[in-house]
Amino acid sequence: MPWHAQKLIEAAQRQQTDNLMLRVAVEGGGCSGFKYVIEFEKDATPDAEEDVVFEQHGGKVVVDKESLELIRGSTVDYEQELIRSAFAVVNNPNAISGCGCGTSFDLKD
Repeated sequence: MPWHAQKLIEAAQRQQTDNLMLRVAVEGGGCSGFKYVIEFEKDATPDAEEDVVFEQHGGKVVVDKESLELIRGSTVDYEQELIRSAFAVVNNPNAISGCGCGTSFDLKD
């Protein structure tokens, strides 16, 4: 099982729910123009018109369709570092630059 899926399942167990999803979205802001927003949603019901749900190895990630176009081809991974551990969007082929903290990016034209 991939590392990120295992971390998502562990988070669901801590929240005592079988319906924990990781929501990934893109908003305007950050030092590069756009920023990733990654949050847990407990007992969430995705909007069938607006959201796309990805499920792999028991972990669920939900992305709204507008954000999906900005991160299509990216990977959602779990990064564990000395000072923090968190889910992150990595290898975004639509981004031309990003900030040092990895939460904001600028788009290719």
